[in-house]
Amino acid sequence: MTTNRYTTVGVLSDTHLSRLDSTFARHADYAFSDCTAVIHAGDLTSRAILDVFGNRKVYAVHGNMCGFKTRSSLPESLEFTIEGYRFGLYHGDGIGYDRETELISRFAEADCIIFGHTHRPLIQKFGPVLLVNPGTFRGLGRYGRSGTYAILTIDENGLSAAIHRLPPE
Repeated sequence: MTTNRYTTVGVLSDTHLSRLDSTFARHADYAFSDCTAVIHAGDLTSRAILDVFGNRKVYAVHGNMCGFKTRSSLPESLEFTIEGYRFGLYHGDGIGYDRETELISRFAEADCIIFGHTHRPLIQKFGPVLLVNPGTFRGLGRYGRSGTYAILTIDENGLSAAIHRLPPE
């Protein structure tokens, strides 16, 4: 008998919230209810919004829009392992035009590098490394564009990622 064991990890960035609100809580529940861990790639503005993820393991870094309290309580970058895969996490501000090279040199041993800052979702293989930018979780477009996030899946086929869009309000 074969078992189909898998792990799902939610990835978000650029929430730009100074406090937890009901819309964010509803969207977080919608997007990450089946996830065992959540990764926040910065610009959360207030660390308090991480409370919405309850008992899930949370990996987070600060971004350029975070205040002093959040910046001093979260690292600028982070390296960690989930199910044997090595991850690098960095918001992404201060990187020049050659973003891929800068990220890979920063996290030379990573299987997956997660970043934010640009508000543009991206999933790209750069050699053996999977680069993931979930976009902005909040719809910040002036024409009502809804937010985006990523779901990482680790299963018998390896590590993969997909971008998802939040439902419109």
